[in-house]
Amino acid sequence: MAYMSQAGYDKLVAELRQLETVERPKASAAIAEAADKGDLSENSEYDAAKENQAHLEAKINELKLTIAEAKIVDISRLSADAVQILSKVEMTNLTLNKKMIYTIVSEQEANLKEGKISIKTPIAQGLLNKKVGDIAEIKIPRGTIQLRIDKITLE
Repeated sequence: MAYMSQAGYDKLVAELRQLETVERPKASAAIAEAADKGDLSENSEYDAAKENQAHLEAKINELKLTIAEAKIVDISRLSADAVQILSKVEMTNLTLNKKMIYTIVSEQEANLKEGKISIKTPIAQGLLNKKVGDIAEIKIPRGTIQLRIDKITLE
């Protein structure tokens, strides 16, 4: 089961619709076009189109499963008292004396460029249930970092 925001869920549904209504017909057309070029046993274009279709179908099935198992989190029922999924956490990396802001989201919604980290990352796991003023010691591949929680809000 994947906990996610309504916006994250809506984005997955839109992506699935795009794959099923636009990409799937394109893949079928590419296979038909390649098949029209003759002998299929030596037709690399046909093989590539079939492989592309297989990847597309796998992606569609994966999205369908994720959507079926999704649990939308009602933000109005959450509290900003402690870090949890959908918390926006402002913190200071005490090791580097650097400010950081991350929002903790589901794996499917994670996007580092937008400051959204997966709840499954070591940093998110180390922050869970911490309160403002707490210091989280988190083991990352390069060692251990200390993060002081400065502010918790909900998006």
